[in-house]
Amino acid sequence: MVAASGIAPPRATAALPSTRARGGHRVGFLRSQPQLAAAAASARLRCCASAADDSVPAALKPRLPRVVGMGSKLIGCGSATPSLTISNDDLSKVVETSDEWIATRTGIRSRRVLSGDETLGGLSVQAAQRALEMAQVRPEDVDLVLLCTSTPDDLFGGAGRVLAEVGCTNAYGFDITAACSGFIVGLITATHHIKGGAGIQNVLVIGADALSQYVDWTDRGTCILFGDAAGAVLVQACSPDEDGLLGFCIQSDGDGQKHLHCSGSNAKSSLSKTNGVPSFPPKKGTFSCIEMNGKEVFRFAVRCVPQSIEKALEEAGLPASSIDWLLLHQANQRIIDAAATRLSIPSEKVISNLANYGNTSAASIPLALDEAVRDGKVKTGDIIAASGFGAGLTWGSAIVKWG
Repeated sequence: MVAASGIAPPRATAALPSTRARGGHRVGFLRSQPQLAAAAASARLRCCASAADDSVPAALKPRLPRVVGMGSKLIGCGSATPSLTISNDDLSKVVETSDEWIATRTGIRSRRVLSGDETLGGLSVQAAQRALEMAQVRPEDVDLVLLCTSTPDDLFGGAGRVLAEVGCTNAYGFDITAACSGFIVGLITATHHIKGGAGIQNVLVIGADALSQYVDWTDRGTCILFGDAAGAVLVQACSPDEDGLLGFCIQSDGDGQKHLHCSGSNAKSSLSKTNGVPSFPPKKGTFSCIEMNGKEVFRFAVRCVPQSIEKALEEAGLPASSIDWLLLHQANQRIIDAAATRLSIPSEKVISNLANYGNTSAASIPLALDEAVRDGKVKTGDIIAASGFGAGLTWGSAIVKWG
């Protein structure tokens, strides 16, 4: 598990000073020296959650935030999907399958796929604009844009193009690649930038993927699963008392990469003359289709996702009964149901839109969140246990408070 740690004096809970003045210096952040630890404790400084007594049940532990300073909260969300819908019946005309076969094993009824002039970048821009609109934040007030994707329109990354089209003229941006765990990693990255003391106030976290471009549409084991979409949230700095990221856990296991991957492959060079140099020029790089060992991935998810959420809850000092909503990466309904059962969370508290969109990778969590917020299910103050898992293998969970 990866966890951030640090110690610093708590900030006043009064209105936060503006860091928007362009051309000025952003507020700095100094790490505390070891010799200041005793004084820090007496001054009721907040410190790493790992300092908590492990002998005390998680439900009874007081919450000890990992980093002191500014808190961060989610105040807006948005999403966008392609116009083309591919139903299970449509797929049955391409591969040997049926609506009943797919729905029984996955819970999926249809998925959206890019077509025509649609691009992943375009979906990302739409999702970001809708998140900003809900948050009532101007594009020029965004400091950082994180594009969580494994399928950018440009191999070198898409965040820069997206922030330009959204109008985030004062922001820096970069891509995060962690497959279906990407959005959770992006959420944690955003809050660390805010807490880091660099004066960052508003961060756009976008989860977007177009895995339809890397699917073998003759393989019924994988083509039935994936769809394209984008979702976004606006994470904003706030006082420590309003902090909305209550706990998290992120992990990876590279030995499991063989179970789910989209590996690079090489095409034969079109050049006939090599001037006698062996193995030159290099072969043209490309990617194979998605390959997955479904049984192993299912076992991994059913085992690791509930454990990850439990660790995040422990860090937050909260019992599972405090969860208002369970929001998992939308990969398979059986995985979602198994995790809910393990955590003793009733089905009416589980958010799922898998049936309509399939597995949209890094977009699935923000897409489902956006629908739940706009439908009036998720309300300000609700506690959400979110978890992403997938290729890498990577997985991570975050306990967040909405609004």
